[in-house]
Amino acid sequence: MEGQELPYVLIDRIGGKHGVYEDHVEFLEKHFHLITMTEYLENKKFLSKKIGAIYMWYHRPVINEELLQSLPNLKIVASSGVGIDHLDLKLLSSYGVKVSNTPFVVSTDTADLGMALMLASSRRLVEGYQIAVSPDTEYFPADWLGAEVSGATLGIVGMGTIGYKVAERAKAFEMKILYHNRNRRNKEEESAVGAIYCKKIDDLLQQSDFVLLSVNLTPQTHKLIGKRELELMKPTATLINTSRGLVVDQDALVEALQNKVIKAAALDVTYPEPLPRDHPLLKLKNVIITPHIGSATKKTRRLMMENMTESVQAGLVGLPIPNEVLL
Repeated sequence: MEGQELPYVLIDRIGGKHGVYEDHVEFLEKHFHLITMTEYLENKKFLSKKIGAIYMWYHRPVINEELLQSLPNLKIVASSGVGIDHLDLKLLSSYGVKVSNTPFVVSTDTADLGMALMLASSRRLVEGYQIAVSPDTEYFPADWLGAEVSGATLGIVGMGTIGYKVAERAKAFEMKILYHNRNRRNKEEESAVGAIYCKKIDDLLQQSDFVLLSVNLTPQTHKLIGKRELELMKPTATLINTSRGLVVDQDALVEALQNKVIKAAALDVTYPEPLPRDHPLLKLKNVIITPHIGSATKKTRRLMMENMTESVQAGLVGLPIPNEVLL
């Protein structure tokens, strides 16, 4: 409303490595008075009671008890992306602070990337590019072969929004689709993509040519795929991870790839991110790693920002919060 002071919202910074995108600022400043962490720390006495929301763009600013204690009128933390493993939900709840994320806008791009990783790994695109541009290449070897995706069996671990969108894309490749999930999808949803439910993850692992992980990181999914699970997979199988690095026991994965327990891995996530430059995963030819770019398109990042704005606005006035994260 004209003449009314805009709500004060805490952000980490504008621009730079972890900052709010500069081309998002104009939109945000139509709705909020943005306060960077530097500004807050320099003028904490005046700002502490004014800030009602934290706009958490890619895990920044870091929220701890000290910060929460200093913000007595904080009502909501809007976090970008779908993962919430960087937030202490119980701590936030104890201060009466609501939390939102942006799970649905990221699903299409992340599903696209899952398919891209599958195709790139199976057809050895990174290796192929290196051969094609190498100054040492004199001919293209006729016996340099990849693996088929069309008609292969895809096992999806975690059939939420992203997992289901992967299944929709895999159907176009005439893949046999297996899935494991906490809750079974209804028959209509299964039928629409031709998916077969595996109550036990072991059954999925033993049958799949490609295993794609699309789960939230929780205590139950921490190192969900370890030595035992990798040894259940086919020696010709590929592991694809678009969820969180800690869903996989990375040491066990390195060992499995080095010893040809599985054929390959395609990872958009690792732990830590980025990996130390001397990490063994970076030296293996049967591994593709991308820099956590599941939702990294201009359109989706803009939609994430708009979703977060709506959540903050609702949280500040006590309305139902879109995409509220519940304990």
